[in-house]
Amino acid sequence: MDRKRVFRFAPSPNGYLHLGHAYSALLDFDLARQCGGRFLLRIEDIDTGRARTGFEAAIHEDLAWLGLEWEAPVRRQSEHFDDYARALERLDDMGLLYACDCRRSDIARAAAAKPNWPHDPDGAPLYPGTCRDKPRRAAREVLMQGGVALRLDMRKAAALAGQGLSWREFGLGGVAADPAAWGDVVLARKDTPASYHIAVVVDDALQGVTDVVRGKDLFAATSLHRLLQCLLELPAPDYRHHDLVLDETGEKLSKSLASIALRALRAQGWTPADVRRRIGL
Repeated sequence: MDRKRVFRFAPSPNGYLHLGHAYSALLDFDLARQCGGRFLLRIEDIDTGRARTGFEAAIHEDLAWLGLEWEAPVRRQSEHFDDYARALERLDDMGLLYACDCRRSDIARAAAAKPNWPHDPDGAPLYPGTCRDKPRRAAREVLMQGGVALRLDMRKAAALAGQGLSWREFGLGGVAADPAAWGDVVLARKDTPASYHIAVVVDDALQGVTDVVRGKDLFAATSLHRLLQCLLELPAPDYRHHDLVLDETGEKLSKSLASIALRALRAQGWTPADVRRRIGL
């Protein structure tokens, strides 16, 4: 008997949901319902400094208003740092991590001084490997003490994963992964013992997620996620990166830009049907 497909919507509780979130959540929910699959809600609150319980409560309220139903209990990342630590220690045992105390401002300053400095797919200057050859510190020690980041040695990691790394993308078929484009990414931050990248691949595997449906702004990050899945011997979901909901100026909706929230639209008299019409669902 075929196993049920598993979809998930995984917002961060650092602001109110907007129409872009509604599109992703509703698309995941609709696809799960169409195939008789499961729909999960996950709260990605590893950034405990920005996460707020009020925003988390609002997420539940907004999604329920849209007519979504999800399985309980809801996984909250802040309750599972041990899972991410075990994954990091496994990568460390493979010799793929190193401690880094460099500041982003220093990297940005160095990049600004050289016009041909390489950048990652998100436009950030690539880390030059300043700390790569410093005396090794165990991941467990770094995670316990904090204040220092853990970076992935991309050259070693890509070599270990080998050639032919890819993922299956809806509408495109196989897509060749290019994790090297991200350079030596941070997998544990100075202020948080995990990064989005390590947490999302661990969570998806532990929750049995078979279909990752998310915005096109995360398309390039899938190369890095496939690398981590390969190294950690985790299953690879199918991916579907949907178009982004844009505002009147053509910019993508964003919490950082204070895009109008679902709760504000609801206060203006919008209905869930109005939301679906606006986003084309």
